[in-house]
Amino acid sequence: MSTINYYTPEGLQKLKEELQDLKVRGRAKAAEDLREARDKGDLSENAEYDAAKDAQGLLELKISKLEEVVGNARVIDETNMDFTKVLIMSKVKLKNLKNNMVLDYTLVAEEEANLAAGKISVKSPIGKGLLGKSAGDTAEIIVPAGKLQFQILEISR
Repeated sequence: MSTINYYTPEGLQKLKEELQDLKVRGRAKAAEDLREARDKGDLSENAEYDAAKDAQGLLELKISKLEEVVGNARVIDETNMDFTKVLIMSKVKLKNLKNNMVLDYTLVAEEEANLAAGKISVKSPIGKGLLGKSAGDTAEIIVPAGKLQFQILEISR
């Protein structure tokens, strides 16, 4: 059974563009690599041909998985969302109670996560620990490095 994941319109569009690129340019490159390897002679002893076939198989697997993700993707409808709680697409300002450092994160789908851009997955330990909390709440989150405590200062969209 497939899992439904929620995306921003931009995130879903990016996934669709990646899928289209793999189908068009990726498959064309794989076919060209196979043609070049085939032209080098005997296929039974041609390591390049075997490598090209393997690469083609991996490409088709990636396309198949991405088609499944896109097929089960839903765009987030913010019209009925509770903006007082941390949900997917919430922008959250946190204060680390151990070192008083203030952090800003946006909770996004797993495929859209990018820590450098301040986007964390709702499936990450911090994302899971923040879901459902309100401004002023303290979230105690267990991460691989130990236990962290964050105070939620602000929630926005």
